[in-house]
Amino acid sequence: MGFDVPLWRSFTLFRAVSLVYALFLLVRNHEHLLRPWLAWGVLVLMAAWTVVTALAYAAPERRTWRLLTVDLAVTFGCLFATAAAATPFYLTQAPPLSGYWFAGAALAASVIWGRRGAVAVALLYGSADLLLRALMGAAVTPATARGVVLLLLTGLAVGHMARISGQAEERFAQAVALEARLREREQLARSIHDSVLQVLSLVSRRGAEVGGEAAELGRMAGEQEVRLRALLTDGTSDPAQADEAGPAPAPDRTDLRDLLRPLESVRVAVSAPATPVTLPGPTARELAAAVSAALDNVARHCPEGTRAWILVEDEGDAVAVSVRDEGPGIPEGRLEQARREGRLGVAQSVQGRLRDLGGTAEILSLPGQGTEVELRIPRP
Repeated sequence: MGFDVPLWRSFTLFRAVSLVYALFLLVRNHEHLLRPWLAWGVLVLMAAWTVVTALAYAAPERRTWRLLTVDLAVTFGCLFATAAAATPFYLTQAPPLSGYWFAGAALAASVIWGRRGAVAVALLYGSADLLLRALMGAAVTPATARGVVLLLLTGLAVGHMARISGQAEERFAQAVALEARLREREQLARSIHDSVLQVLSLVSRRGAEVGGEAAELGRMAGEQEVRLRALLTDGTSDPAQADEAGPAPAPDRTDLRDLLRPLESVRVAVSAPATPVTLPGPTARELAAAVSAALDNVARHCPEGTRAWILVEDEGDAVAVSVRDEGPGIPEGRLEQARREGRLGVAQSVQGRLRDLGGTAEILSLPGQGTEVELRIPRP
């Protein structure tokens, strides 16, 4: 629902309330009518037109100058019908038959035609009221000027508010689209980091160790790794790829232990509850991928043979997974430096995944005392 919908609904409510007030004035001053049947006919027309405008203005594509022109013609017609239905004395006791109901069309003009339209309609109303009194030979009262001023100020305020709300809605839509693109880029970056970047980094490191022609191959792999990291940090992805991937599979239930046990090795120990730790399939796979990314960082940044432990805890309303190693720890400021350099192992593959799942990823590390990554997600 757009920001303008409540505004148009309030216009409809105003027309309905002002119609009731016009009925009250008509009953109270009934003895000053020349043709009561005509006055009642005008009131019935106003009621019918209130229903018509409520339905017509509800659809944004119908809010055009054509509909507004007809709306103003009907309201001005109801105003001038006072000359044939009432005596001149009637205008000293009450406004024309249309009463404050006329302001509904003026408010619609302030939104469709803007503030200039609001000023024009208010001035036209004032001129029409003076002309009506001149035709009927009725006196001009201070209420006439007050009515024009109030209509003018209200129209300017509503027109300005409508313009601001329209701009706010447009900026909100742009922000939502930008957020969607950023999330898609983060997901793509995580996927690439878990596969392509790790391979390029491995080729670069092994090539430098072997030397010779392999060193040149490693150098080229390192250059491509740097370029790809920069692209993932600064670039954007094509939203159409999400559509080509097709709809997401229906969420199933997966035992997290089954996804983490393959990570166990000579240097990695996995400890999990004896009972299944079930999560929706996509959630479990993303959590397991975050654990795998944390282990990749251990293998990459810790001395060869560094041991690591994975501990799974089922807390009922949440699932927690800890990845702890006995490596040298993370120097202070190293994670922030890696983020600036486009190294997304922790920022995206670990923390980004947990953020998208609605969970948290805390990293505890002291130099010389190893590192512990605690991943926690609420159970849906």
